[in-house]
Amino acid sequence: MAEGRTEAAGPGGGFLRERILEMFTGSDGLLSVAVVFLGFLVATVLVLIVGRNPGGMYSAILQVLTGLDLRRGDWNLRYIGEWLVASMPLILCGLSMAFAGRTGLFNIGAEGQYILGLTAAQLAAFFGPRIPVLHWVLAVLAALAAGALWGGIVGFLKARFSVSEVVATIMMNYIAQYGSRYITLQIPGANTYRTPEFSGTALLRSPFLESLTNHSRLNYGLYLTIASILFFRIVMGKTRLGYSLRATGFNKEAARYGGISVDRSITVSMALSGAFAGLAGAIVALGSFTYGRVLAGQDGYGFDGIAVALVGNSTAWGTALSGLLFGMLKSAQPLMQSRQIPKEITSIILGFVVVFISFRSGVKIIMEWRMKEKARREKTAGNDPKTGEGRKRE
Repeated sequence: MAEGRTEAAGPGGGFLRERILEMFTGSDGLLSVAVVFLGFLVATVLVLIVGRNPGGMYSAILQVLTGLDLRRGDWNLRYIGEWLVASMPLILCGLSMAFAGRTGLFNIGAEGQYILGLTAAQLAAFFGPRIPVLHWVLAVLAALAAGALWGGIVGFLKARFSVSEVVATIMMNYIAQYGSRYITLQIPGANTYRTPEFSGTALLRSPFLESLTNHSRLNYGLYLTIASILFFRIVMGKTRLGYSLRATGFNKEAARYGGISVDRSITVSMALSGAFAGLAGAIVALGSFTYGRVLAGQDGYGFDGIAVALVGNSTAWGTALSGLLFGMLKSAQPLMQSRQIPKEITSIILGFVVVFISFRSGVKIIMEWRMKEKARREKTAGNDPKTGEGRKRE
C-alpha cells in the first residue's frame, strides 16, 4: 500500500500538476475564465460597499444577454442586437492586436487604423457610386485598404529601419485623428460636428437582422465580423503565411535561418492587423450612424482592443468571446444606472480583469519554480522524482 501511495504521488501527482499548469497558464482559456470571475467578484464587493444591491448589476447584464427585463417581465430582443453592435468593433480591434501579437509585434496603432478606416468609409459613402450593395461594398473595401496601408507603413518602418512599432503607432494615431478631422471638414455641408446624411445605399443596414432584433442597429457588420474571425483562424492555423508569421513571432533569427523572410512577415502582419481595425471603422461609420462624424477625439476602440486581445489570449475565438464580454459590459452601463448601480462599475470590472490576466506569466513562473524545487528536494532526499521510489526502500 505504501508503494501504491508513493507511485500515485510520483508520476500521477506530477502529471496532474502539469495538467493544471497547462490549463491555467496555456491556451485553454481557463485562466481567462478565472480572472473574469474574479473581476465580477471584486465588483460585487464594491457594489455592496457603496450600499447598492448587486442584484441590479446582474439583472442588467441578464437583460443585455437575453433581452429579459426581470423588473417588468418584458422580453425585448433589441438589447441583444445592441450588445452585438457594441461588440463588433471591439472584436475586430482585438483581432488587430492579436494578429500582430502572434508575430511578436505590439500594435498600439489600432486606434489610428480604425480612424483611417472610418474616414475612408465615410468618403466612399459620399463620393462612391450610389448603387445598392456595390456602394457599401466599395466603402468597406476602402476602409480595409486604408487600415492596411496605415498598419503596413509601421510594418515597413519596423522591418526596414528597426523603428519601434510602439512609438510609431502612437504617433500615427494622432496623425490619423487630426488628418481625419481635416479631411472630413472638406466634405460639402460638413460642420465641426458632423456631415450631411449618407446615401441609403452606403449603409450596412440589414432589414432581416433589424426585424429579428426588434429594430436594433444590428447590421451586415455581423457577417463581416464572423468572416474576420474565421479568416484569422484559418490564416494563422492552416496556411503557410500563418506559419511564417507565427515562426517570426517565436524567434526571428530561427525563422530567418529557416528561409522565412522576416521583413516580409513583419510588414504583412502589420498590414493585415491594420485591415482588421480599418474594418471596425467601416462598421461603426456605416452601421451605427447615418451621417459622417468629424472626430473631436478618439473613440477608444483601438485601445480597448488591446485588453480584448489580452483576455482572449490572442486567439481567434478567445478574442471573439472577450470582445462579447467587453461589449456586454459597455451595453449594460445605462441599464445599471437605471438600477442605481454606478456606471463606472463596468470599467472597474474590465480594469480588474486586465490586471488579473497580466498575472498569467507570473503565476506560470511561480508554479514552474515550485515544481522544479520539489523535484530537486526529492532528488536530494534520495528519491527518484520519475518513479517515486526511494533508495531507502531498496
